[in-house]
Amino acid sequence: MMSTPDPDKIILNAFVRRTANTDTLKTLIKATGAKLGRKGRSRHWLLLANPEQQRQIIDQLYQADESSWLWLAKQLGDNRPATTFSQLLDIVRSNPAITVSQLVGQTDCTIGEARAALDEVEWGG
Repeated sequence: MMSTPDPDKIILNAFVRRTANTDTLKTLIKATGAKLGRKGRSRHWLLLANPEQQRQIIDQLYQADESSWLWLAKQLGDNRPATTFSQLLDIVRSNPAITVSQLVGQTDCTIGEARAALDEVEWGG
């Protein structure tokens, strides 16, 4: 079983000032299991979210009909570290029915990397 990665710390500068319907956004973020709180007494906020939580948040932000939230989706997308081939193999092993497009969507890897990981697990070579 794959362990849950440690959460990334992401500073959200002027979070409340940049977003409309901030309470709804906070609820959406916390529903993923991520932690969100103010950074000291400043107007900046700190988001603690592992890569899977970040992906869930990004998906929900794009589905929401709130244009002021899109800066957060972009910031989270830019913050995501590249998935290693070893991590791709772990994902495929834990979900052997995953498709190339699902793997690409979940990890932002290339189609070639996804195919190589699937082939490696299926054919062992």
